[in-house]
Amino acid sequence: MNLFRSEEHIKRWLGTRDPGAIIPVAKLSELAHAWLSDAVAPDWQPRSLEQEQAILDQLGLTGEFWRLL
Repeated sequence: MNLFRSEEHIKRWLGTRDPGAIIPVAKLSELAHAWLSDAVAPDWQPRSLEQEQAILDQLGLTGEFWRLL
């Protein structure tokens, strides 16, 4: 993961390489909270792929890059 100050900065840094996925830091924070908020619970259980995919979908992280299934 790399952090950039603008999309133009990303384009300069990448050159002709594929960027994969580009999301704002605020969205990354939402993802981290949704993904990890229950990780320290004493009764924590791993999620199924379907549950993990649902988190991504609910956050609007869609498309080939975000497909787990």
